[in-house]
Amino acid sequence: ALLTMKATVIATFFGLFLICTYAAKEATKKMKKAKLYVPQIDCDVKAGKIINPEFIAKCPPGCQDVKHRVYGTDIYASFSSVCNAAIHSGIIDNTGGKILVQKVAGHSGYRGSFSNGVRSLSLPRWRESFLVSEGKPRKGVTYPSTLEYSSSKSTAVKSGNDCVNVPTGDAVRKEYRTSPVPTPATQMATTTPTPTTTTTDPSTTTPKPTTTPATTRTTTVAAAAKTRPGLHRVRDIAFRGTSTSASNRNILRPNTGVQRQEPVAAFQRAAGSPAHLAMETDSWKPGLSLFDTGFSSKEELNPKPLESISQGNSNCKVDLSFLMDGSWSIGKRRFQLQKQFLGKVAQALGIGSAGPLMGIVQYGDEPSTEFNLKTYANSKDLRNAIEKIPQKGGLSNVGKALSFVNKNFFLDANGNRGGAPNVVVVIVDGWPTDRVEDASRLARESGINIFFVTIEAAAESEKRNVIEPNFVDKAVCRTNGFYSINVPSWFSLHKVVQPLVKRVCDADRLVCSKTCLNSADIGFVIDGSSSVGTSNFHTVLQFVANISKEFEISDTDTRIGAVQYTYEQRLEFSFDKYSTKQDVLSAIKRIGYWSGGTSTGAAISYALEQLFSKSKPNKRKIMILITDGRSYDDVRVPAMAAHQNGVIAYSVGVAWAAQDELEAIATDPDKEHSFFVDEFDNLYRFVNQLIQNICTEFNSQPRN
Repeated sequence: ALLTMKATVIATFFGLFLICTYAAKEATKKMKKAKLYVPQIDCDVKAGKIINPEFIAKCPPGCQDVKHRVYGTDIYASFSSVCNAAIHSGIIDNTGGKILVQKVAGHSGYRGSFSNGVRSLSLPRWRESFLVSEGKPRKGVTYPSTLEYSSSKSTAVKSGNDCVNVPTGDAVRKEYRTSPVPTPATQMATTTPTPTTTTTDPSTTTPKPTTTPATTRTTTVAAAAKTRPGLHRVRDIAFRGTSTSASNRNILRPNTGVQRQEPVAAFQRAAGSPAHLAMETDSWKPGLSLFDTGFSSKEELNPKPLESISQGNSNCKVDLSFLMDGSWSIGKRRFQLQKQFLGKVAQALGIGSAGPLMGIVQYGDEPSTEFNLKTYANSKDLRNAIEKIPQKGGLSNVGKALSFVNKNFFLDANGNRGGAPNVVVVIVDGWPTDRVEDASRLARESGINIFFVTIEAAAESEKRNVIEPNFVDKAVCRTNGFYSINVPSWFSLHKVVQPLVKRVCDADRLVCSKTCLNSADIGFVIDGSSSVGTSNFHTVLQFVANISKEFEISDTDTRIGAVQYTYEQRLEFSFDKYSTKQDVLSAIKRIGYWSGGTSTGAAISYALEQLFSKSKPNKRKIMILITDGRSYDDVRVPAMAAHQNGVIAYSVGVAWAAQDELEAIATDPDKEHSFFVDEFDNLYRFVNQLIQNICTEFNSQPRN
């Protein structure tokens, strides 16, 4: 009996042990099965818009669409659609699914390809990349159930099953806060999370909370509604040939640390155009580099109270920066004469919001901003402010001052309007005490028109003290005398007020504002013959659109025209038909396939007569001809006539196009103006190369 009792006790304990073990295993399984809630993202969401460096997300069905653009292969530029990139890489298909996204460093080049039904595009460079893999968590990594978004639009802040539209400023981050459905045991204790509003510093991605998390959505909306609206646009950046100079004025330059810069969306849509490169909100910025200048500034970015806001002289819409000489060599008397001169210039210009805007940088050992473009909006206030400027003293470091202006002055936050030419007028007493050539070149490449006003130039006996002989010719926008004025004496400086004002207001001669992307009339001559076919013709139109969207399109910038040809020719639209990028792209999309023979020579003659004969005198005439076969007529004579009339011709041949004809059509040298691909699907490969060649040729023009 004792043995039986012992056996029973042992069995009971063993049974309890098994039950506990089983319960523990079940609990462990449940814990393992408890999954982190995976947030869903939309098809058009780009990786660059999500702040999290690594995350798992769920893509919805239907993301395989050409409007959700992808750049790269295997590794993608961060302004690609996340979900369509995942389809391109084969991680998911068009039914959607979970994906793992990892942010990585930017690359110097992204290769386009056709994969899994998605055509990705090529890109020379971008600041950030991402990788896509199967949506399984990596060991040791905690993934967010909330994705942080950076946006310039009103944001939908989700919490649980609720959704509230929160109007935000350009620098307000949107956060999708999605909570798992609470279990019955915890439901009573669960409260709805409240969305928070944070602002983003333009020069960093580190968020800085400015609004205390509210306890109700009403408070949050009210706080977010107070966010300041966005500022002016950031212009799309131009190629600088093969140069990757990061001093371009179209790059968003950082603040120097002293100025209080207003919030600016890091990637803003250019005014008057849907977007740059991919018609997306993010702007492609080749060679992006943020500068740490080490210079200080005493500029006040918030405008002082004005007596009135003038519309100004609408015939002189320029953004002006005067570099005034504050060195000790100028002396107090001449410094006062200089201020009087600047006051008279301000009066003669007619400062106003619809006319010229003017700021001043004083230089000595180091440059500093006295006030920027938006500080004063009428001539009277500006003149009064000039009178109060104290002298800095120091050397005459003009080179440093030009670098400072190039990197820091023409910012949207400082009142730069984008559409107005940027002009710098340098006033120099004698000669600079540092070198100006390199700083001036970078400024010119940024589209800044540099004028020099030199007073009391070095005498023969003093020229040995000049660090850089002929510094004016090395610095100014053009060496034709238009950009430089020499004044023999400070007491005759007032005589050059009107000549200087007339020159800086002559927009047609401010040629350094002209870039390869805003100064051409581009005519596409498109083969619509029967051998092309409907499907391939649409591919050609996409090629034409991809090139067109790279340019700054308006009545005063680049204009686009198109001709289609078979045996006959048809003007699809002329240079003056459309004045916005969106209208041009829509017009390209509407071009109907014609079908017929191939008379390329007649098409060139027709384009010369119907398009390029009506080109503006100050525009570069560029013809881009796309054909897939040998012409039935002669191309050499019409091509020669086009060349003689100043048309720069690029030929793009596909499949059965004749190489000898492509070379005859193209402007010399042939290798830089003619291209050949074996099939239509490979046309996209030459978009970047063609534009780069256009820009290289533009930047190689002589400076006289």
